[in-house]
This record gives sequence, structure tokens and C-alpha cells, in this order.
Amino acid sequence: MITLDTISKRFGSITAVDGLSLAIEPGEVFGLLGPNGAGKSTTIAMTVGLLSPDSGTVRIDGGDPVDAAVRASLGVAPQSLAIYDEMTARENLVFFGSIYGLDGATRTRRADELLELVGLTDRARDRVKGFSGGMKRRVNLACALVHDPRVVLLDEPTAGVDPQSRHAIFEIVRELQDQGRTIVYTTHYMEEAQKLCSRVGVIDKGNLLALDSVDGLICEHGGESVVRIERAEGEERVQTAEPLAVLQRAAREREHDGRAGRSARSGDSLSESHRPEPQGLSGTSPERALGREQRHSRACARGS
Repeated sequence: MITLDTISKRFGSITAVDGLSLAIEPGEVFGLLGPNGAGKSTTIAMTVGLLSPDSGTVRIDGGDPVDAAVRASLGVAPQSLAIYDEMTARENLVFFGSIYGLDGATRTRRADELLELVGLTDRARDRVKGFSGGMKRRVNLACALVHDPRVVLLDEPTAGVDPQSRHAIFEIVRELQDQGRTIVYTTHYMEEAQKLCSRVGVIDKGNLLALDSVDGLICEHGGESVVRIERAEGEERVQTAEPLAVLQRAAREREHDGRAGRSARSGDSLSESHRPEPQGLSGTSPERALGREQRHSRACARGS
């Protein structure tokens, strides 16, 4: 569906994309993952024909994206919002529909469908300038879909959005995938790629560093989890491929140590203030300790 063959792009002395090759299959949600300045937006611009590569070729279903017929099959939601603040949400959609040559009835129908898709039907007649950042992102995405494209390119669509809009955008991407569209999704959040994408290409400084499924990338590059256990005598760190088993074992040890401490106290005459403290995980119960260590495990696993 989308083929990038050793494309490169330079801006003066800066190489934004350096010999990048990708093949994206029909119906795939492909993630392009990398930090700011990695070359993601430049790659999108070359893919849709806004920029010409200095070398290499781009093909969409065998066609050149500079051709009008090929461009008509593409929908692009750029990172920089491409909507008009003084227009209402509906007016933006109708306007972009007219640019794509849709007739009046089709523009109206598509505007209604897309406002419902992005959850803004009740704000259809409100000017976009009064919308939150997340709502503007949703209008931006809807405008990319107004002509019913087969290929959708989303350049960091959740940048600066609130949690509600972020979740809504995730649901929209999943629905577009269910409709069989090919989607390219750029982000610098691994969590987003993991939730949405079947494959991910990791790029930095214009170079492709890795290409695989998310699970494959984690397996090859993620390493084992590190579990941090806080005990009375100090902190213990355990590197493991089975963090839950380590946490359960630690909880059992704490419970055992607690029973031993209670048994020792029942056989002596020390005052309450001098009784020995039970050794084990800090906390009030194995269940709470386990829950806390699970949170530690998840945080450390993300950081490892």
C-alpha cells in the first residue's frame, strides 16, 4: 500500500530523513515512533507529496503522491492544526468537503457522520476558537476524513490533549482500523504505539533504528523488569522476567515474618514499646504491600 524506498531529505546542513525505507500493508495501523526532531513529520510530508525527497521514491498503491488522483485517496491530520478558528466545527468540515469536490448533500452527510464520530455533535454550531485543545484535535482529525480516504496519516494527533480527548482519539483510530483503512500514526509515546499499532518503526535523526511488532520490540530491546522491594532492613532490587511471582513471594515472606513476630511476643513479658518489630515488607498488610510492589514493578518495567 505505502512504499518508501531509501528516501532522504536535507534542509541545509541538517539531514532530516536519511535513506528511510518502509513498506506498510493495506489495513495496517503502522506506528512511526521517535522523539521530537526525529524526522517523523518530514516523512509524513514526503509520503503525501507536500515535500519531494532529495533521493528515493514514495509510492501509494503504486502511484506517485504528487498525482491528484493518488492524493485524493489520502487523509492527513497534521501536527500543526489545519482548521479555522473563526468557523464552527460544521463549517470547517463543509469547507474542507468543498475543497475535495464533494457535492452539497454529501458534504452535509459527511459533516454529520464525522461530528458524531469525534463526539462533537452538540458543539457543531460553536466556533472552534472556543474549543479546548483536545476538541480542536478532534475537529482536525475529522477534517482529514471528510472525503472518506483509504489511507489516513495522523501526525502526533494527541499532542497537547486532555485525557478525555486522548481516549476519544484512540477509539476513533480503532474504528477506522475496523473499517479497513490503512493508518500511519506518528507519536513519541510507546504507550500509544502499544495500544494502537500492529507494527512500529523507531526512528531518530532520520534513521530507522528498529522495525517490528510492539511485543517484538519489547522482547528484543526492553530487557527484564526490575522489582524494588522495601524491607525494614533496607531496599532489595530484583531483576526478573516474572515480576508478579517475585511480588507474591515477597508478600508470603512478609506474612510469615509477621506470624513469627507475633508468636515471639506472646511468649515474653516485654512492654509494648520494647517488643521487637516484625521484619518484612513495610506496610500494613500483604495485600497492600503486594499492590504497592505491583505499582513499583510497572513503573520500573517502563523505565528499564
